[in-house]
Amino acid sequence: QAEEAQAVQAEKDSQAAYELYVKDTNDSVTQKNNAITNKADTKAKKEGELQESKKDHGNIMVELEELSNESSDLHKACDFTLKNFDIRQTARDEEVEALRQAKAMLSGAKFNAFLQNPAAFLQRQQ
Repeated sequence: QAEEAQAVQAEKDSQAAYELYVKDTNDSVTQKNNAITNKADTKAKKEGELQESKKDHGNIMVELEELSNESSDLHKACDFTLKNFDIRQTARDEEVEALRQAKAMLSGAKFNAFLQNPAAFLQRQQ
């Protein structure tokens, strides 16, 4: 009888240990599945961010290329201006001097006869 009681008690202890093991295992499996789900969600978000980053990178590279082209064009324009600055300044100085000379000649001229009878004045000039 004692042996039977011991066997029954051992069976109950074994059953309790088994149930605890099954419970712990199920809890562990649930935690692992939740971790897998969370990691899959995180991975999906990160892949979306990666695609956005690649798209942004492409847009930035296009913008950098456009800025580089614009810089090159501006550099060419500046080079042209610097190269021709002395020539243009000399031409401008010559124009100003020619205008001063014309003004000096015209300020000494008498236009009274022309203003009174322009046709006669023009005929005399011919």
